[in-house]
Amino acid sequence: MNLTESVLHYKRYLKRRNYSNHTRKNYLNRLQHFLGWLPVTVELAESIHIKQFIDILLDRRLGPQTINGHLIAIRSFYRYLQEEEQREIDNPVISGLSLRLPKPLPRFLQDSEVAAFFGVISKQRDLAIFLLMLRCGLRVEEVANLTIGVIDHRRNQIMVRCGKGAMDRLVYLYDDAAEALAAYLQLRPETEEPRIFLVEKGLYKGKPLSVRGIQKRAEHYSVKSGVHVSCHQLRHTMATDLLNAGADIVTIQYLLGHSKIKTTMRYARLSNQKARMDYYQAMTRIMEVKGSLTSWNMRC
Repeated sequence: MNLTESVLHYKRYLKRRNYSNHTRKNYLNRLQHFLGWLPVTVELAESIHIKQFIDILLDRRLGPQTINGHLIAIRSFYRYLQEEEQREIDNPVISGLSLRLPKPLPRFLQDSEVAAFFGVISKQRDLAIFLLMLRCGLRVEEVANLTIGVIDHRRNQIMVRCGKGAMDRLVYLYDDAAEALAAYLQLRPETEEPRIFLVEKGLYKGKPLSVRGIQKRAEHYSVKSGVHVSCHQLRHTMATDLLNAGADIVTIQYLLGHSKIKTTMRYARLSNQKARMDYYQAMTRIMEVKGSLTSWNMRC
């Protein structure tokens, strides 16, 4: 089997493994960059070639996370060659090649920033989009892919289909988000397109609003409000607000669609208010049992 056929079969392999369209596209695009550069045949590639490829990506000023994404795609392709095509071939992406990633805390928005951002939103469609992120914790891709059929207006809930990692989950619509979504659906033109949010003017009018289209709307309102707001920050804000209000970390993990509790625990590092509340509640119980040291010292 030649290389072109292998890449074609690899594409089908990713689809069988239930990778999302977005992930498959990224894997194949990154693999194409690597194969177009690789100075030897696929069978002869070694870790030294991967290191050289990393240097090229660094020279292009790509970030560590993006470069690691290239390595994941290359490693996956070689694993396919080994397991599916039964080739006796070494995987050149060995452990230790991935770049170390910074671990910044997710930035959430202050109440004043949320108010400023939503105060300049002029379109009912956009109000519904960003409230779904703030109240339901939806990712931008999940909002873009929402369809009419997953909305349960009677129960005020949404079934998020094939979220990150192909995970389905149920999220809940609070009143303001439910009202904003219902108001948009009343204005939305009748169409056979199942996806909810549509382009409202221009050449692509009536077509589904893309992920980049939603991000550009967030950028537009950020400039207009003078507050930098990203789609993911709205999601972070919901998680932090829930934690500060006493919601269980496992509940937040489920609502956000995190596969690992470690990811959700990052919000606990941000939540000073929750830590303060927990501290005083616990210390009050301790004092009730053991009493104050100052009063004990006076008795002595």
